Amino acid sequence: MVAVRTPSWTWIWPAAGPAVILTKQFVSGGGFVAGAAAITLMGAVFAAVYHAEVIAHRIGEPFGTLVLALAVTTIETALIVSMMLGAPAEQAALARDTVFAAVMIVCNGIVGACLLAGGTRFGEQGFQIQGASSALAVLAVLTSMTLVFPNFTGGDPYYSPSQLAFAAFVSLVLYGSFVFIQTVRHRDYFLPEGKEDEHIAIPTTTAAMSAVLLLVSLVVIVALAKVLTPAVEAGVTYLHAPKAVVGIIIAALVLLPESLAAVRAARKNLLQTSLNLALGSALATIGLTIPAVATVSLLLNQPLELGLELKDRDMLALTIVLSVITLGTGRTTVLQGVVHLVLFAAFLFFAFVP
Repeated sequence: MVAVRTPSWTWIWPAAGPAVILTKQFVSGGGFVAGAAAITLMGAVFAAVYHAEVIAHRIGEPFGTLVLALAVTTIETALIVSMMLGAPAEQAALARDTVFAAVMIVCNGIVGACLLAGGTRFGEQGFQIQGASSALAVLAVLTSMTLVFPNFTGGDPYYSPSQLAFAAFVSLVLYGSFVFIQTVRHRDYFLPEGKEDEHIAIPTTTAAMSAVLLLVSLVVIVALAKVLTPAVEAGVTYLHAPKAVVGIIIAALVLLPESLAAVRAARKNLLQTSLNLALGSALATIGLTIPAVATVSLLLNQPLELGLELKDRDMLALTIVLSVITLGTGRTTVLQGVVHLVLFAAFLFFAFVP
């Protein structure tokens, strides 16, 4: 049961974000600001998860998980676009690296952690196979269209302007169709197995306050992530790691609220809610981010590198195949969670040691 009274820490941490950002203008110590930004960011993440759960309880599934997925992805897109505008040539591959990292984090890291956490506690968990299959079908086409096909259209790894516009349009159509199926036509595919859509009596004012604070928390998270980005880039350079690692770190920071919310749902034996969060966020990341960055690229004539390298294409294909196998029976155990987490560990390892 969600408390009617909003805990003070859920607004104190987001409120501390602007103070940390302003401190950067007056304090020369980069390490101090980066440390304060990291701590405040974690507090804002927990606040975002709390407010997302309040909204989810108020409006029921699958709308609750959709709210968090759309909010996080919208702000993630704004962060990528702002960085692209700041350094067009240097950030030509940032959108690709971040979107690819988000898909790998979601499909292997978050899904694996949820299956492991839920399987450890309950042994075997069930979910609606129709909903998972629908999401995976759209995800397979979206990832192929945006991250694989550019390598085979003659402009390796770039789309031509007309091809980029077509890919952006198709991405929006696919994601819009999925949201329609999820929330209107076949909403029952995305409800927890064996349970009716549950609403908890939360006052409208409390839900409205949580909606505002969720948005504020997400804005603060992304703003703090941007403050941390120079330190992250400096660290990546110091370690002589590939530039793609920056995209992984950005995606991980932005996906923290969804990651925590998904794992907590799995530990409550609500694996369907976890999958709604995970797969929904992966689809939203591609379906909203790619059209946005494509529009910026076309309007400002900026380079946009989308095609993945061969190693990453193989990793993506293996992830899709594994996800189809894992979610193809409607039941999961600890084993599937371990397999997904091993593949996630391989993704991270080969990102740092290509």
